[in-house]
Amino acid sequence: MKVMRAREWAFPIAAVRREVRRATPEVDEGKPPVLFVPGFGHGAWVFAEHWLEHTADRGFPAYAVSLRGHGDSAKAPKATLRAYAHDVAQVAASLPRRAVIVGHGAGALVTAHALARYPARAAVLLSPVFGGAGTALRNPMLSLPALFGGGLRLPAGQLFSRELPATASRGYAARLGRASTRAQWQLLRGRAPQPPVGDPPVLVVGSPDDRIVSDTALRRVARGYGGAPLLFPGMGHDLMLDTRWREPIDAILDWLEKSD
Repeated sequence: MKVMRAREWAFPIAAVRREVRRATPEVDEGKPPVLFVPGFGHGAWVFAEHWLEHTADRGFPAYAVSLRGHGDSAKAPKATLRAYAHDVAQVAASLPRRAVIVGHGAGALVTAHALARYPARAAVLLSPVFGGAGTALRNPMLSLPALFGGGLRLPAGQLFSRELPATASRGYAARLGRASTRAQWQLLRGRAPQPPVGDPPVLVVGSPDDRIVSDTALRRVARGYGGAPLLFPGMGHDLMLDTRWREPIDAILDWLEKSD
């Protein structure tokens, strides 16, 4: 079920066409579906590259949504963080069982906002960017274009480890888009999400070598959910596309199995 608030009824979010990619196990083992939420500029394809099939191979139905204005979802040049969170909550509510939500980058902040209205089975915040130009990013200069209405488009060197071949990293970076200017401003303002409904377990995952999210910011997010981050040294911000992509997703799925 979804948790509806008065504002949702008074000021509804416009419906849009959403891209949802999926991979399902050959045999239904009754495990909860896992919904992956990409960060700003990323589409569902970033999880379809490796993690969707791998998650299904582990027995979990796997889904990835492109937020409005991203991937093959409908264009939304004036989208807000609230609209993005609405997309996540709506897709999660459409799944056959109560979902686990895994949000990446700024998609982790979107996920945190969605958790305030959708009672998830569990949540994973992956390389979370929780906002604030001077506190969320290791290099605050990366946010300068957004301050002047530009896009938060990050170079390949900021997203991946040096282990990933340059041709692959440049190819991935070339496929990235950008979030709406309005959503970027809201991200930089850093408004804290409301507490999750239903008190789901929340795991924070990242790398101390992430060139976008500082180690301090990563640990601060984890403390906010009562724990410590699960770290993968030597990996970049886009863990799901990096060379050692299997390590974090296997650790996440192991955690889910132990949490049941």
